[in-house]
Amino acid sequence: MKTPAELFSLNGDVAVVIGATGVLGGALAEGLAAAGAKVAVLGRSEERGLARVKAIIEKGGNAAFFSCDASSGSSLAGAHLKIEAALGEPTILVNAAGGNDPKVTVTAENPFEKITLEALHANLDLNLIGGAFLPCQEFGPAMCKRGRGSIINIASVSAHLPLSRVVSYSAAKAAVLNLSQFLAREWAPKGVRVNTITPGFFPAEQNRKLLFNDDGTPTARTKSIWGHTPMNRFGESSELVGACIFLASNNASSFVTGTDIRVDGGYLSQTI
Repeated sequence: MKTPAELFSLNGDVAVVIGATGVLGGALAEGLAAAGAKVAVLGRSEERGLARVKAIIEKGGNAAFFSCDASSGSSLAGAHLKIEAALGEPTILVNAAGGNDPKVTVTAENPFEKITLEALHANLDLNLIGGAFLPCQEFGPAMCKRGRGSIINIASVSAHLPLSRVVSYSAAKAAVLNLSQFLAREWAPKGVRVNTITPGFFPAEQNRKLLFNDDGTPTARTKSIWGHTPMNRFGESSELVGACIFLASNNASSFVTGTDIRVDGGYLSQTI
């Protein structure tokens, strides 16, 4: 029987966190590093990426930044080679990139029937293609070859119940759930586990304008969200870390694949 410390230790692991330059991905990167993993911080912003690496190192962790466009297969392949040379072969992949483009947000001025295919494809590229599909294609086969790996895709409550206004984001995240279950089945015999985390509502750059007015007061949408969340509040990014470490650890979750862990304050449990 392993001790709790052994169950949740990631010593010897190399974790790739795509989207670690953002609020939620950054918290996951810091959490994985604190558990002992060497962390590859991937994202488009070098400034934010280096700041995240600095924060990890200052806390005693091991991390390096790699510039990457997750919607480009060649960019991912180049980053993979650099990660392998600098940190070792990845054993953990966290896909935390994503967001909603205002061009595909349904409003009175931009109704569903006016959403362009160009805007739709761009949002699908961000949340499905770059948010899970291509990174899994790049890092998954190497994990299968080694016979060990954990892939964690970040979904959304809107994948289960489509939210008003964010039609393509909801569709893309629902596809991420489906893709994750498909890969869980395909790669389980090869020792690679694939799971998802479904966050509830966590204020971040991409949704702040929908949630707060310019003066900092909550919008009507925020009041509706809180009213639908039994815990009656937003989540904090640090509250995602425990679920991520559990799924990342081959000691703690060795028989867990194809699973979705909801960290939503009860949002998906609420009816009337």
